[in-house]
Amino acid sequence: MFSNRNGQLKPGGIILLILLALALLVAGSTKLREQLFPEAARPQAISADELKKIAGAPQAAPPAATPQAPAQPQAGATGAPTTVSEYKYVGKTAPAAVGQVQSYAYKDNTVVFPINIWGGWAPIIAANNGFKANKDCLFFKEFGFQVDLKLIDDPDAARAAFASGQSHVLWGTLDMIALFAEGLAKDPRVFPRVFQQVDWSNGGDGVVVRAHIQSANDLRGKTIVLAQNSPSHYYILRVLAEAGISPGEVNFKFTDTAFGAARAFVDNSGIDACVSWAPDIYNIVDEKLGGKKGGVKGARLLTTTKDANNMIADVWAVRSDFAADHRDVVKGLVIGIFKGMDLAAKDPDKVAALMADGFGLGVEECKSMMGDAHLTNYPENVKFFTNADFAANFDRTWRAASYVYKQYGAIGAPVRPEDVKDSSVLKEVAALFAGAKEAPGPSFPPLQSSKLKIEAEPILTKTVMIQFAPNSADLDANYDKAIPQAVEEIGRLAASFGAARVVLEGNVDTSRKMEIEREGPRVYQEFSKDVRELSEKRANSVKRALIDKFKFPREKISAFGNGWDNPISLTDHRQNRRVEVKVFPIESK
Repeated sequence: MFSNRNGQLKPGGIILLILLALALLVAGSTKLREQLFPEAARPQAISADELKKIAGAPQAAPPAATPQAPAQPQAGATGAPTTVSEYKYVGKTAPAAVGQVQSYAYKDNTVVFPINIWGGWAPIIAANNGFKANKDCLFFKEFGFQVDLKLIDDPDAARAAFASGQSHVLWGTLDMIALFAEGLAKDPRVFPRVFQQVDWSNGGDGVVVRAHIQSANDLRGKTIVLAQNSPSHYYILRVLAEAGISPGEVNFKFTDTAFGAARAFVDNSGIDACVSWAPDIYNIVDEKLGGKKGGVKGARLLTTTKDANNMIADVWAVRSDFAADHRDVVKGLVIGIFKGMDLAAKDPDKVAALMADGFGLGVEECKSMMGDAHLTNYPENVKFFTNADFAANFDRTWRAASYVYKQYGAIGAPVRPEDVKDSSVLKEVAALFAGAKEAPGPSFPPLQSSKLKIEAEPILTKTVMIQFAPNSADLDANYDKAIPQAVEEIGRLAASFGAARVVLEGNVDTSRKMEIEREGPRVYQEFSKDVRELSEKRANSVKRALIDKFKFPREKISAFGNGWDNPISLTDHRQNRRVEVKVFPIESK
C-alpha cells in the first residue's frame, strides 16, 4: 500500500524480558502479577455492542512490552515475495507525546503539505503538477498560492512537523487523526480540523491467515503480527470487535513496519495471521491462490479493504490557527483536490509518472497503487461529512476508532468528532460540483443460502441479541429497548464492509423443542416448519429496518431462518433468540 504509515519504534534489549520472565516464574503469585501488570494497563474487552460509544473516564496508557528479537527465517523464506527482507519486533506502546508546539510560518504563499506513499494522493499530485512548489499548477493559477508536497511517511514525524509549525497540514487516515487528536488538543493552535476526505482504502490493506483460520472468529487465542498505532492496527481491532473478540484474547506481535509484518508472517510458522498492505498481502498468499512464488503454503486473504471498502478513510487535517488565518487557502486546497481527481482519471499515465518521480517508485507500480484507493468526489464527501443515514459516515467512523483505541489503551479521553470535522467549505463550493455524481456501488447477484454455505466461509460472524415478543416478528422497541442500538450496530458493520454480502440468520427460543418432540414426528415436523418461518420473518424484519434506515441496496442483505436448529445454549434459551450476521466476500455467488 505504502511504505511506512507507522512510526519507527526503538527496540529495547532482551535482557529485561529474561529477568521479567524469571521473576514471574520464581514468584508465581497472583499478587506479584498484579503488581507487575496492573489491571488498568491490560487491554480492556471491547464489546461489539458498544463500538459506537466512547467511555468518558481517562485511562492510563499501557506500559511498553519488552521488544523481542526477530526469529530466524525458515528454510526457503529468503526468496519470499515481500517488500522488505528485514524487520524488528517492537514492544507495545502508546503514540509518542506531542513535541514542542510552535506557531507556523507561511512563506512565499506556500502551503507545506506532507503526504505519505499512497495512491490516494494522486489528485493533489496531479493538481500540483508534481511535488515541488511551482507556479505551473492549478493551485497557483486559480488561487495564487503554491503547494510544497513533502514526503513524510512516518506519521509521528508528520505530526511533529505539524505541531512545530514546519507544516500546515497533517496527512492521515481518519482513525489515525482520532488517535493523535487527544495529544494535539492540548494546544488550540494545532487542534486538527478536517475539511475533506480524499479516498477510501480499496484493497490496499488486508489480513492474511494460515490455512487453519477459516474466519475472523477463529482468531481468538491466536497470534497476529502487525504494525501498531497504524491503519493496520485499527483495521484488525475493528474486525476482532465485530467478531466478538477482545484484544486481550489474541497475542499481538508488533513489527517496526507493516511490510515487516508480512515478512515476519512468512518467516515464522507460529504466527497465525498478519495485517499488512499491498502488494505484500497479495504476494505472500499461497501461489495456488494467486500469490507469488515463495508465498506461504495454505495462506489466504481473510479480508481486504476491497470488501471492507468503507473502513479506512484517508483525509487531511489543517492546524486550527492556519485555517482561521487562511480560510481562502483551505478552500482552494479543497477545490484543487476535487479537480485533481478528474485530472487523475483523465490522464493516469501522466499522474503515475509524477507520483513515481516523487515517491521514487516505478511508474507501473504507481499506476497499480492508484487502484488501491477509491477517490471520494464531491457528493461522496457530502455523504461522508453530513449524511446521518450513512452508516460509515465521519462521526461513526471517528467514534468507532476512538472507542477501540481507548479500550485498547492507546488513548485516554477521546476527542469528539464534531469538534474536528468542518463541512463548511463543502457547502460553500457546492455550485462548482453540482454535476458530480457519486460512483456506483458494487452489484450483488441473487444468492441462495445453501450454495453460499457450501462454497464459502464468512469473513466473520457477529451475534446480535434481539428480543421479539412471543410468536411475533415485529421489531418493537417497547418490548426490547436495545433494538435501535442493535440495528445501528448491524448497519455500521454492513456499511464498513460495503462491498461484501451480509447474511442475516434468524434463530428462535428452543425452550419448547423437547416438549414438541415428545408429541411425535408429525407434530414436530409441523412445528419445525412454523418455527423456521418465524425465524426467517424475524431476520427479514431486521433486513427491512436496515434498508429503511441506511438505504442499503436490497440485494446486499439476505435473510434466512434457522428455526431452532442452531442453538448456542441448551440451558439458557434466551441466548437462542438472536440474529447472526455473517459477512461474505462479494465473490461468493
